[in-house]
Amino acid sequence: MFEVLEHREKLQTKILTGNEASAYAAMNAKVRFVAGYPITPATSVIETISKLIDEGKMKARFVAVESEHSAMSACVGASYAGLRTFTATSSHGLAYMHEMLHFAVNARTPVVMAVANRAIGPGWNIWSDLSDSLSQRDTGWLQFYCSDIQEIYDTIAMAYRIAEQVMLPVMVCYDGFVLSHSTKPIEVTPLDGFIEERDAEGIDFDNPTTFGNISPPESYFSLRKAIHKAVEGSLDVIGCIEQEFLEYSNRYTPMLCEGYFLDDAEKVMVSMGAVASEARVAVDLLRDEGEKWGLLKVKSFKPLPKKIIKAMLSGKEVFVIDRSLSPGTGGILHHEMSSILGDVNSAILGLGGVDVTAEAIVGSLKRLRGFT
Repeated sequence: MFEVLEHREKLQTKILTGNEASAYAAMNAKVRFVAGYPITPATSVIETISKLIDEGKMKARFVAVESEHSAMSACVGASYAGLRTFTATSSHGLAYMHEMLHFAVNARTPVVMAVANRAIGPGWNIWSDLSDSLSQRDTGWLQFYCSDIQEIYDTIAMAYRIAEQVMLPVMVCYDGFVLSHSTKPIEVTPLDGFIEERDAEGIDFDNPTTFGNISPPESYFSLRKAIHKAVEGSLDVIGCIEQEFLEYSNRYTPMLCEGYFLDDAEKVMVSMGAVASEARVAVDLLRDEGEKWGLLKVKSFKPLPKKIIKAMLSGKEVFVIDRSLSPGTGGILHHEMSSILGDVNSAILGLGGVDVTAEAIVGSLKRLRGFT
C-alpha cells in the first residue's frame, strides 16, 4: 500500500496527443533503444522521443534509419543485445516491415511498437483504417487496440511486461488522427516499481553465437509450435499483468475485452479501437429508445480471448462493427467472431477515415447492410 501511495504522489496529469502518450510511455518504461522512420500519422511519436532524448529526459539511443524495414531490423538486433526497444509506424511503413515482423517473432524478441492505424493505398489515404495492422494478424505479434489516449499510455506500459514474460513482440494500435493527433488530459503514471530495467543476458562477445541461421525441418516445426503455445499462453499472463497494473496505478485498463450494459442486453455490438468508444454512445442512444443493447469492446485481438467472449455473449444477438475489410471475406473482426460464435451480423464503417458517429452506428445497425 505504501508503494502505491508513493507512486500516486508522483503522478502527473498532462495534456497529450495519442502519439505523445506513446512516447511518454516508452520513456517511463525505461526503453533504451529506439529506431524510427517517419510516416504519417505516426511521425510525431518518434519526433517526441527524439526531443525527450535531446532534453536529457529519456536515456535511450535513437537511430534514424533509412526505412521501416531497417527500423525493425535495428530493434530486433538491439533486443538480441539485451536492450528494451521501441519503434512506431503506420500503414505502408508497417507493410514494408512485414519480413522483419516475422523475424522478430521467430527470434522471440520482446519488441514493442506503436501503430497509428491508417489506410493502405493506392489511392493514397492518410486516415484511419485498421486493415494495416489486422492484415499482419498471422505474423505472431500480439495486438492490442486502444479506444482513448489514456489507454494508449497504459497499454504500452503493460505491453513491455507482457512481451518480456512471453518473449513475443507486441503491437499497440490506435486510430490514426482520431487518437494519434487529438489531445486529452491523461495521468502519466511513473512506472518505477512496475517496470524495472530490462535484465537480459544479451550478446556475449567472448562466446560468439550465430543468430537466424538455417533451421532443419524438425527444429523449425518445434520453433513454430512453441510460438503458437506462447501466444495461447499469453492470455493468462495478460490477465495477471492487467491486475498488477490496477493495483499499482489504481486505474483499471482492460487488456482482453470490456463489456458495457451486457447483463440485460438482448443485442450486443462488438467492436474495437476508436469505433468502440462511439459504439458506447450508440448503446446509450438505443437504450433511450427502450431497446436493450450492450457493447463488447475487444481489446486483445491477438490473442483473441475466445472463451471469455463466448461466455459474455452467450444467448445474445451479435452485431460486429468493423473498421477493416478483407476483400472477399468481409470485416476482419467479424470473420474472427464468426469463428467463435457462428453466424453473426456484420456492419463495416469508417474505411479510409470516414467519420463514424454514434448516429451513424445506430443507422447502420437499423439498416443491417454490409456497407454504409
